[in-house]
Parts: sequence; structure tokens; C-alpha cells
Amino acid sequence: MARGRSPGYDDQREMILERAALLFANRGYSATSMNQVAEACGFSKALLYHYYRDKYSLLVSIAENHVSRLEDLVADVEVQKLAPEAKLRELIRRFVEEYAGAKHAHRVLTEDVKFLEEEDRQRVLDTQRTVVNGFARAVVELRPDLKKASLAKPLTMLLFGMINWMFIWMRPDGELDYDAMAPVVADLFLGGLPAVKLPQRIVPVDA
Repeated sequence: MARGRSPGYDDQREMILERAALLFANRGYSATSMNQVAEACGFSKALLYHYYRDKYSLLVSIAENHVSRLEDLVADVEVQKLAPEAKLRELIRRFVEEYAGAKHAHRVLTEDVKFLEEEDRQRVLDTQRTVVNGFARAVVELRPDLKKASLAKPLTMLLFGMINWMFIWMRPDGELDYDAMAPVVADLFLGGLPAVKLPQRIVPVDA
């Protein structure tokens, strides 16, 4: 008869992913070994293999879990049926909050997705696109004219750039915490959004 899982099995798997994400983010996926992951978890290598079959399965799980949480976050905000500005502010607040607790996983996602096999990489990227599309819809609710000009996604990526970069320079023990910075990010983006002008299309003139 197969041995059942211990009550803390899922918690242990989550802890392993957190420690592995920290190592991958700081050392790089290629430079990190399963021995180092086991040591960081306080496990023997044999016990680590009880939870994950290899380093690649760790990478897939870190990337998939992170993008799935972001996808669920967008879906959760959308069902609240908030007014357009309140919706975008809530999305920004929730993403800053999520990134604060998952910055290592996010760094792995952005830097190590290239190590995924094609099928796994495509699945992760498809989920990322769903997340981006959710933000882009919120932007279009505030500026419907941006959709026809194909500016909603570029502006969304600029917003993500602002959020992502914040976790590079911001010190967790500094005077401002992430809760304080989330509305600042929203104010900057929403304050600038009305000023965005649609690009003038250059129509070639026949010689």
C-alpha cells in the first residue's frame, strides 16, 4: 500500500520553492545545485528528492506558481466590479503587495524562464499574457481611445516596469514600505495617463 503524505507535505514543498527561488535569484539557475537547495532547506539531498524530482521541476513550479497567483489576483479584482480608476489602483496595490512577498520568484520568472523547455515556457508565457491583458483592459476602461491606437499594452508594460524596478532599488528597511509606495505608483501612472497623446501616423507619400 502506498504511503500517504504527511500533514505538512504541502507546506514543506512551498518552503522548498521559497528557498530555491532565493538561491536562483541570487546565484542564477544554472549555478545552483540541488545540494545547495537541500542545504538551504536543512534537508538531506535524498529528502529533497522526496518533494521534487530535480532542479528543473523546481524551476517550473516556481514560475508556474508565481504567474498563477498573479492571474488569480487579476481575476479577483475584476469580479469586484470596481469603477475604472479604483480598479486600476486596486490592481496596482495588489501587485505591489504580491511582489513584496515574492520578489525572488518574480526575478526567477523574468531571468530564468529561458531555461524552460518549449512547452513549459509557452504555458508560463500564456499565463503572463493573460495577466498583461487584464491590466490592459483596466487601462482601456480609463482611456478607450488607447485601444484603437494599440497603446494599452505598451502603457501596461511601462507600468509593470515601474513596479518591477521598485524592487531593485527599494530597501525593505527604508523609511517607505511597499504599502506606502503602491499609491505613489498609482498616482504617477494615473496622473500621466490623461496626458498621453495618440501617435500621429506617418502616411508615406507617393513620389
